[in-house]
Amino acid sequence: MSNLRERLDHLREEIQKDEFLWGKGLSNEVNIRIFCYDPKEEMIVAHFLDQLRTDPSLHCRLVECNLYKAFLSICDDLDITDAIPDMEESDGGVFLLEQLHAAIGEGEFIQKIQYSPHRRGEDVLLLTGVGDVFPFMRIHALLEAMQPHFSDIPVLVMYPGEFDGHYLTLFGRLKP
Repeated sequence: MSNLRERLDHLREEIQKDEFLWGKGLSNEVNIRIFCYDPKEEMIVAHFLDQLRTDPSLHCRLVECNLYKAFLSICDDLDITDAIPDMEESDGGVFLLEQLHAAIGEGEFIQKIQYSPHRRGEDVLLLTGVGDVFPFMRIHALLEAMQPHFSDIPVLVMYPGEFDGHYLTLFGRLKP
């Protein structure tokens, strides 16, 4: 647990550095970083994010998007939210998932999370809710589709999954 807290403290420092905010040293790679953590430690990460959101000394602007909340909002926009439980009961979960994938793709998510203007050198797009939105959206597909729309600001993904000792970029690794 203390290892996670140390990594989160390091993350707080890293997201404020010019190298992170401007994507320096990435060799033409998209400035997408993935912070992996054990899903059992979700409450620690949630507490950290709550503190980070309200930290007046933070030298960057966090623009958070909870992907699960975005998914629910898209369902509301399509006026399908109330029909989902009945569809699952009558046609099954596999059919429901196929229908949701046909109706809601990466483009709908991008429209929901897009904002302007992006403040280059200040903004960090923080993606949360990654574990909750699965299997409705797969993060690798969304990140690939987001590249042309968010190439000017760093994207930080809080990913509840295995951590191998490194911060990840979409195409390579950064030392912790």
